[in-house]
Amino acid sequence: MFRSKFGLTLAALFVLIGAPAPSPAQEAPFRIGVAGLVHGHVGGFFNQALKRPDVQIVGIAEPDRALFDRYAARYKLNANLYYPSLDALLKAAHPDGIVLYTSTFGHRAAVETCSRNHMPVMMEKPLAVSYQDALAMADAARTGHIHVLVNYETTWYASNRQLKDLLNEGQLGELHKMVFRDGHQGPREIHVQPEFFQWLTDPKLNGAGALFDFGCYGADIGTWLMNGQEPVSVTAVTRRIKPSIYPRVDDEADVIVAYPKAIAILQGSWNWPYAIKDGVVYGTTASAQTILRDKVSIQREHQTAPDIRDSKPLEAPEDDNLHLFAAIVRNRIPDNDNSLSGLKTNLIVSEILDAARQSAETGRTIQLPLK
Repeated sequence: MFRSKFGLTLAALFVLIGAPAPSPAQEAPFRIGVAGLVHGHVGGFFNQALKRPDVQIVGIAEPDRALFDRYAARYKLNANLYYPSLDALLKAAHPDGIVLYTSTFGHRAAVETCSRNHMPVMMEKPLAVSYQDALAMADAARTGHIHVLVNYETTWYASNRQLKDLLNEGQLGELHKMVFRDGHQGPREIHVQPEFFQWLTDPKLNGAGALFDFGCYGADIGTWLMNGQEPVSVTAVTRRIKPSIYPRVDDEADVIVAYPKAIAILQGSWNWPYAIKDGVVYGTTASAQTILRDKVSIQREHQTAPDIRDSKPLEAPEDDNLHLFAAIVRNRIPDNDNSLSGLKTNLIVSEILDAARQSAETGRTIQLPLK
């Protein structure tokens, strides 16, 4: 668990002086610095953050000034928010935390910069382009005493939380198998931004293609459902079904992650006929499949029809990425390494993805732990 080395939180200070602690609604806005604009998810971040009174964007670091100007025009951002580098932003703007929208390859350098400045950071999935980079970021987190979190869209699906609850409550029996399907028609096909497409299709900057882009979702949820257990082996097959569009990276990936008593199958693709993010878990007494964000279908032996249930809504501060980030930085909740966003979970995700890439390249099953 990685905690800030700085002093008392505001809430703790109020306790010491005998005054009532302020409620989250009374707190000053969470001051966020943005590092990078080349990740297409940054548009969703702006759509969310610019409408929220609990969040204040205090700086944006992006070496490409023209790219910043494009976003500034679209979202009516003040030109004074611009900084040419993350170092410059940290020295001048003094944010409470940094959110990363660089390429995946850029995560390591950004985390190391944040470590030197004792600055917590949350990035878009996945953590790293390699297990080596992931371990380096864990070292930086320890050295700088900083939180390092990873944001997945599926973390905020109530249906995934319900899978965990069903397993914990014993309603499915012992977990034996998981299957995760994640992806869409392809980056070109859904018209991602040019700067996003450029690095998504670069094996150095993305780590792979659909394998890393979408295989990470199932690796994250599967690791979490397995309570952080490390797999024993990984076997993967990748393909370039559309080489004229994606000549340098895979657009199709199927991965078998083996545990001593369970199997996870990760299906990441840029070839689905529609966008998809779902999962099904099989226990000894029942199976459960997510239906979009907020329903789960449960099937038992001899049942003529599945039992479809609404998922319990997520509760703040664990209902969205910015609530979670602020709550952890302000020490209102612990930084749980074994959570979907946690560093320990995502070290295993990086190990799985790196092993899958090696397996696909060599045609062999890769034994874990990686050396």
